[in-house]
Amino acid sequence: MTSPTRPAGTAPRNDYWRDIYRAIRSLITGMRLTLRYMFSRSITVHYPFERLAFAPRYRGIHEFEADKCIACNMCAKACPVDCIYIDATAPRKIDQKTGKASGGELLRFAIDYQKCMFCGLCTEPCPTDCIHMGKLHDLSAYSRQDMVVEFTELDRKGQRTPLPLWIDRNAGQIPWVASERDRILRGELATKAADTPAV
Repeated sequence: MTSPTRPAGTAPRNDYWRDIYRAIRSLITGMRLTLRYMFSRSITVHYPFERLAFAPRYRGIHEFEADKCIACNMCAKACPVDCIYIDATAPRKIDQKTGKASGGELLRFAIDYQKCMFCGLCTEPCPTDCIHMGKLHDLSAYSRQDMVVEFTELDRKGQRTPLPLWIDRNAGQIPWVASERDRILRGELATKAADTPAV
């Protein structure tokens, strides 16, 4: 039922002014927040020109030491998504003098990064500590086949982890990318802080 002094469909005059007051107060609150952060120091990292700082236990693309792998399949059994593939000609064992695997030949050690969820469960049961979680995070490719990383082929080149395309292409322009590219090509391992510690 409408008021006899006010036409139907119109708001009372005091509601009108209350709505205007609320709109102005909301606008002032928003502008106060905007001005507070407008002149503060930027926290954006200009990646890839500036290097991202990862937590010590960040889990990136794996690093693999093929000369220590005994092809025991423990990492493949622990993988919840079955993305690790291992083939060897015969059982391998660690030589106590050299600390390297001997016996059969490791034919294939591959990880399908289309499936991998970077859980780190493959590093825990490894008896020879040959697989580690690395620090690289940008593995891109032009085909699905390129997402399957053949670590045995990388080992023949002296590498422990794949060299991402963007690192290879930008090494001449960005200094930290050049040092990371050199580390990968030398076969130097990243920190092992992301590995699950033995209990």
